Amino acid sequence: MIFTSSQFVIFISVFFLLYWVVFNRSYKLQNILLLAGSYTFYAYWDWRFLFLLICSSAVNYFLGLGISKSAKEKYRVVYLWLGMLQGLGCLLFFKYFNFFVGSFKNAFPLISGRFDLHTLNIILPLGISFYTFRTISYLLDIKSMKVKATSDWVVFFSYVSFFPCLLAGPIDRPKTLIPQLETKRKFNYLQASDGMRQVLWGVFKKMVIADNCAAFTNHVFDHYKTSPASALLLAAFLYTIQIYADFSGYSDIAIGVSNLIGFKVTRNFNFPFFSQNIADFWRRWNISLTSWLTDYVFTPLSIYFRDYGKMGLVISILINFTLIGIWHGANWTFIIFGFLHGCYYIPLIIGGKLNKKGKLLIGERLSLTTLLKITGTFLLVMFTFVIFRSDSIRQAFEYFERIFSLSLFSTIEIKEKVNLFAALICIVIMLWAEWRQRDKQHALQIDSIPNSSSRAFIYVVLIVLVLCFSATKNTDFIYFKF
Repeated sequence: MIFTSSQFVIFISVFFLLYWVVFNRSYKLQNILLLAGSYTFYAYWDWRFLFLLICSSAVNYFLGLGISKSAKEKYRVVYLWLGMLQGLGCLLFFKYFNFFVGSFKNAFPLISGRFDLHTLNIILPLGISFYTFRTISYLLDIKSMKVKATSDWVVFFSYVSFFPCLLAGPIDRPKTLIPQLETKRKFNYLQASDGMRQVLWGVFKKMVIADNCAAFTNHVFDHYKTSPASALLLAAFLYTIQIYADFSGYSDIAIGVSNLIGFKVTRNFNFPFFSQNIADFWRRWNISLTSWLTDYVFTPLSIYFRDYGKMGLVISILINFTLIGIWHGANWTFIIFGFLHGCYYIPLIIGGKLNKKGKLLIGERLSLTTLLKITGTFLLVMFTFVIFRSDSIRQAFEYFERIFSLSLFSTIEIKEKVNLFAALICIVIMLWAEWRQRDKQHALQIDSIPNSSSRAFIYVVLIVLVLCFSATKNTDFIYFKF
């Protein structure tokens, strides 16, 4: 059940009415419905993996209580490591087992032949990377006494399986979501209406921009050996836009749906294509993952390597971003993607500009220098997303080789030209709207427009665009694979 399907529209409509009309007497009733709804939502994909989600929740619920109640530090450490082993163990098995076996067989064919190693037909459970990070942060925060363990199992199970953010984030911390689960939610019209606007904006980005771009980029990446350089370059640009519109579109819908049921969750994107350097980009892109790894990986590493000065900072950054690459999936392309982004940080570290933010104020004119910085950052990101999208390192190298060895002015053959042209126009609309609203939480946060008819006109235009120019083939959200 994906957010843009008719099944989800029916699901959220029924859930919304039950949540605010029937189960609104107490937060405990609301949580029971939320937990039942989350499990229904997840089981619709594959009910077998619902048991993995429930078991993971149960194990970490009791381990959290064990950490909280243990008087001896050694027991607290044992409980923490048991939780880490459970979470990371499941993640390593389902997501990386075949990758490690295949890489070992390729690297050591003689040794692997003696042990008769084989890969397994493993199905990756949806959302496992996201809910695993939730449970790990819960245990780590209890251990460091940032939060208290909850004794209400319904609250904790709802925290782990919170359906708007279950499959592809944002990755909310316990201090953000659990206090909201422990209090009664009251219907707020302004919050709900803002949520509906953000849902509409997310649907527009996903169905009109991302899915139409996908029709072109999938064809080019699948036939890159016979595609002209102009098509390869356009596909690289459009895939960068596609993955942003797809992932941020999902986040917009997830945040909007959360607002509809009275929750405030973590913002996941802050208009990253206006970043002036790579550090600013990662402060704006997949914010919940970046901040998670910053707090639990980069910060401890930077403390450990602090005696090595800037070199220690470089080592910490490279490890952190290599882990970001590995988190995305079991392929060397993701590892190289993360490592390259870590390398992009090195000039900033050497120049002492790591923490410098290029904030563009509303009303400030866009200077040529700023525009060049934004364009340069975008091109660096676009380069790595070609590697990210490629099936192998070899394909990525061949892709770049064809771009630089063929004429950029050759003719591009495009199927469904009308939809691609509409997508290009809508990309301009998206970027213009986000530029105008860059001090807001999302581009459709237009309460500042006093004229209600003007706001209604904007809604109608977006709805018409969705109805008329949605891709003929809807695709799954890209980050469902991670």
